[in-house]
Amino acid sequence: MTTIEQIKALQTEGWTVSAIAQELGLDRKTVRKYMIQEDFSLPTPVARPRRSQLDAFKATIDAWLADDQRHRFKQRHTARRIHKRLQEEFPTSYTGSYVGVQRYVKKQRRLMTAPTGTMDLVWHPGECQVDFGEADVVEDHVEIVVKFLVLTFPFSNAGYMQLFRGETAECVAQGLVDIFARIEGVPRRLVFDNASGVGRRIGDVVRMTELFRRVALHYGFETTFCNPYAGHEKGYGKQSGVLAQEPFGSRAPHTGFNRVQRDPAAHV
Repeated sequence: MTTIEQIKALQTEGWTVSAIAQELGLDRKTVRKYMIQEDFSLPTPVARPRRSQLDAFKATIDAWLADDQRHRFKQRHTARRIHKRLQEEFPTSYTGSYVGVQRYVKKQRRLMTAPTGTMDLVWHPGECQVDFGEADVVEDHVEIVVKFLVLTFPFSNAGYMQLFRGETAECVAQGLVDIFARIEGVPRRLVFDNASGVGRRIGDVVRMTELFRRVALHYGFETTFCNPYAGHEKGYGKQSGVLAQEPFGSRAPHTGFNRVQRDPAAHV
C-alpha cells in the first residue's frame, strides 16, 4: 500500500491530521494535502509544439496563397513551385523540405476552401429579381432564338416576361418600362442575376451603362447585383427563368415573335 493509500485509509477510519502524521511519520501539511485531494487522475500530457524549419516562412507562403485567389487556377502556385521559390528567394535561410511545404500548403488550402454558412433569403414586398433567358420561337415559319426578360416578385411568387431579339441595355430598359406599365407601379428594389445588359462587372464593381442609370434615376428604384459565384443569392429569379421557358415547350411554338411580344408583360 502506498503512502497516499495509507493516508486515505486512516482518513476513512476517522483519524485526524495530527494522528496520521504521527503514525506515518509525515509532515502535517503533506497529510492535509492528500486528505483534501479528491482527484487522483494522472495529468493529461501536453504535447509540446514542435518547431519546424518552415515556421519562419509560413507568413510568406500564406501571402502567396492568398494572392493566388485572385488568379486563374493554372496561374496559381503549386507546392513544388512554392518550395522552389523559397529556395530561390531565401537561399541562405531556407533549408526546409518539399514534403513539409506540400503538407503545409495542403492544410492551408483546405482551410481556405472550407464551406461557409449561408442564411435563408428573405424577400420583402416590392422587391424583385431580374434575369434573362432564351427560347426558340417561330417567326414567318423560321425558327429563331429569342431572349426573354423575366421580372419576378419572390414575396408573392408573381412574375412577368418580355421577349427581345437581344440582351442589351436598351432591351432591359424597354422591358422594365413595359412591365412597370403593366403592373401600374415600380418595385422599390431590383436584384439582377448578373450585369448582362445593364453594365459591366469589373471585379466586385459593376459599372452601369448611362442609359440604365438614367432609367433607374427616372423611376427611382434601387439596383443590386448578385455575386456571380454565389448560387444561393440567385434565389427565385433563376427558377422563374426556367418556368418562363416551359410555355414554349421543347419545340418552338408557332405563335410568332411579334404576337407574343404584343402582350407587354406576359405573366409567368
